[in-house]
Amino acid sequence: MALSYNKLWKLLIDKGMNKVNLRDRIGIGPSTLAKLTKNQRVSMEVLEKICYELDCNIGDIVDYIKADGD
Repeated sequence: MALSYNKLWKLLIDKGMNKVNLRDRIGIGPSTLAKLTKNQRVSMEVLEKICYELDCNIGDIVDYIKADGD
């Protein structure tokens, strides 16, 4: 199972924001931002904060990618 946050990065561009702006606005640490950048799992709380700040739904920022054998 894999996650992709490519939609999040595209949405940030559309909203004229960068990753550091997002990090500062939602109050997450650099390590959590690094996890997002590496398409690793983060808590639902972080995803909720992102959705609230960007006024979007979770499907607007993350994709589930089914790996072979799943």
